[in-house]
Amino acid sequence: MSTPTYPASLAQHPVVSHDQWIAERRALLHREKELTHLRDELARQRRALPWRRIEQDYVFDTPAGRRSLAQLFDGRRQLIVQHFMLGPGWQQGCPSCSFMADHIEGARLHLHQRDITLMAISRAPLAEIERFRQRMGWQFPWASSQGSDFNRDFGVSFTPEELARGEVYYNYALQALSEQEVPGISVFYQDDAGQVFHTYSTYGRGVELMMGAYEFIDLTPRGRDEDSLAYPMAWVRHHDRYEQPPAPAACGCGPA
Repeated sequence: MSTPTYPASLAQHPVVSHDQWIAERRALLHREKELTHLRDELARQRRALPWRRIEQDYVFDTPAGRRSLAQLFDGRRQLIVQHFMLGPGWQQGCPSCSFMADHIEGARLHLHQRDITLMAISRAPLAEIERFRQRMGWQFPWASSQGSDFNRDFGVSFTPEELARGEVYYNYALQALSEQEVPGISVFYQDDAGQVFHTYSTYGRGVELMMGAYEFIDLTPRGRDEDSLAYPMAWVRHHDRYEQPPAPAACGCGPA
């Protein structure tokens, strides 16, 4: 079965009869079902991955005081952490990470019904996190890992010395990076004995699973329309900054 092709120019896009449109749509539906079944199978394989017991005693700063990783579960068995790019001294968080975080609030109540806590963790001090959180109007839990190796151990923070070597280990491979903070998502499970296990992490484009707005955008004729941009998410702003010019860099350390 052939796959429909789509011209880049909307002005030249074909217009067809109702019957031909249905035929083309049914061909695409076949591919969509293949993708749905593949996604289900990948989810099954993800759940089947072996776990890694967390032996380190990570401690985090939260508005309620110092908390261990186990305490961040907030009484639930499953924990999803957004590794939010907000480093010490940054004026604001990464716009792309903020785009991800904008999707959290509406999901939290439903996730709680499935025994899941979803939160953010950043390396910035708690006071700087709280200042930015208040500006953005977010209510989800957000902890500071400052003073611990949590971010480095989970491959989302690098020292200047590491970056100067030319390659760092990110997204399960050595690659050249220029930023000390990078995005990621990690998942943890806590058993009856209180032991915590690392079950999954994803990086790079894997974090798009938290960008639900892209799913809507991908339905439209123009799609993401990012090919001519300096980098794919250059159009994204903090939700209170869409009327302002873009920040000069892809990270969150630009002007507030």
